[in-house]
Amino acid sequence: MSDDSRTNDAAKPPAAAEGAAPRPLGGRRGQPMQRRIDPRVADPLVAEGKAAFEKNDLNLAELRAMQALQQVPDHLDALILLYQCRRKGNQSGAPVENVLRRIVRRDPNLLWATSELAYMLFARGERVECEIHARNALRMAPRNAQAHGIMGLILTETNRAVAGEYHFRKAIEIAGENTRVATNLANCLKTQGKVEDAESWYRKAVELDPQNLDALIGWCRLEEARRNIARAWELLRQAEKVAPQSADLSLTRAVLYGREKKNQEAVEELSRSQAEGKLRQLPAIALLERGRLYDRMDRFEEAWADYVEGKRLCREVQGRRYADQLAKNLADRLKLFFTRQRMGILPRAHANPEMPQPVFIVGFPRSGTTMVEQTITAHPLISAGDELVFINDLTRIGARWLGSPFQYPECLADLWMGDNQLVPDQFRDYYLDRAAQLGIFEPGAKFFTDKMPLNETHLGLIHLIFPQSPIIHVRRHPLDILISNFSNFLTHGFNQAFDIKTCAAHFVLIDELVAHYRRQLDLNYLEIRYEDLVEDQEPNVRRILDFIGVPFDPKTLAFHDNQRYARTASYAQVTEKLYDRSVYRFRHYRKYLDDAVAILKPSLDRLGYPAE
Repeated sequence: MSDDSRTNDAAKPPAAAEGAAPRPLGGRRGQPMQRRIDPRVADPLVAEGKAAFEKNDLNLAELRAMQALQQVPDHLDALILLYQCRRKGNQSGAPVENVLRRIVRRDPNLLWATSELAYMLFARGERVECEIHARNALRMAPRNAQAHGIMGLILTETNRAVAGEYHFRKAIEIAGENTRVATNLANCLKTQGKVEDAESWYRKAVELDPQNLDALIGWCRLEEARRNIARAWELLRQAEKVAPQSADLSLTRAVLYGREKKNQEAVEELSRSQAEGKLRQLPAIALLERGRLYDRMDRFEEAWADYVEGKRLCREVQGRRYADQLAKNLADRLKLFFTRQRMGILPRAHANPEMPQPVFIVGFPRSGTTMVEQTITAHPLISAGDELVFINDLTRIGARWLGSPFQYPECLADLWMGDNQLVPDQFRDYYLDRAAQLGIFEPGAKFFTDKMPLNETHLGLIHLIFPQSPIIHVRRHPLDILISNFSNFLTHGFNQAFDIKTCAAHFVLIDELVAHYRRQLDLNYLEIRYEDLVEDQEPNVRRILDFIGVPFDPKTLAFHDNQRYARTASYAQVTEKLYDRSVYRFRHYRKYLDDAVAILKPSLDRLGYPAE
């Protein structure tokens, strides 16, 4: 435990100023005032508890800590002792976390407590609060490797992997290479599509600790995504030697079976861990994987049951719930701000002819954006950018850049100030420079793609920064999108995908926002339908390429041969030839969708898709 685990004696109250009127001894309305308790009255109990803790008598130590806190509820050393007892006694969950929270509230400058709380929140999926404490830890100790490590984790988890990579590398620079940080860095690099660097760090992590199961499984999944299935099996067998009874191996083994079209073997593998007693309950991610396997086997009722149970676990165990008020508030504010009248006076960025230009492929998660990107990036003039976070970054930092007292989008009103006329170009350069740092610009490319899901939320900002850039909006039957979202673990869109009704509600919210943008802004916009691409590929691919402004190339019709590493949940599908199995897939589940259909009716009518 750190030396920061110290007792802070209460300061003596200041003496009354000379000549001041004496304070009444009564409280409000004549009630007697409560006498302030000197925290030192609990010190003997804490001292006895510490002595018991040193002798490994955790029951007595915890008892004394609790007795001390009954006398002085915010006694720092008593709180620390209670936390130590519960951690050493292998307690977990709320009893430990609540004590840690009380310690951090009592002394926000305790680095060890702030860091441990951040890690605990990260493990529980509380990203927003975790980041608050992670940033505070770094403010206190910018040369602390652990603080950089947790910051790297939360940034990678929240789709800011470039910044996450920086912190992992800082942790290694400060404390040297270790297998845990090497594994986290490799995972971070994998999410960015830097597959060679990721492989190098997985190898290093395993060299540092051949028993590192997480590194072996991560490396295995990397090779699987690269279509190197034979190598993936080799790594899995190596992992089996490390931890043959690990339930985590079942999911990876099932994924490999699935990639080999051995769906029955994959289902049996996922079910075996539970049958053999390794797991009392299959985790959510395994249930969703098994559900997708059942779907491929046309066992739709079993698939639906796994989706429902997997998402229930996500909501009730992991706390993944749709932030509906935040989502609605943002959409309402965007509609109020981005109007034709206001856009008529806001300055736009100028194109930078020295750099490739973005092509924005927008659409709801699982609408077909990865397939469109895989198609057009087979063209030699178009590089693949994948899911770029830079538009979201600008929504977060734009107010500070403009020196505005308002948040996004209202802060953009400051763009019509004389001293902010160049800011749109600075936003543009921020975006392009960040893209260049990723190394995604291939030689000779004139364009690069950005297919961050739900970027259509920010079409107004995109129009200010890149008014001439092509925007390709991929549409798909909303009910097919719902089924695909519900069958995958996705966090985009304020956690909308963890319940079928919240997914429908968020779809309608964004669809109405896009309709508003199309009425109010003169966008360089093309709508393309997933079903049209599947049914009649070449004319629609030609239409997309003509809209972008590049000549047709036959390689774009064989997108499954595009060897780039696709990082999204649909990476396996885009390595296969075009097929129509996913068109109107919702019909297999239609009897479960009445509530969702009622919510979706405005969008179904607007887009002209049938509900049956």
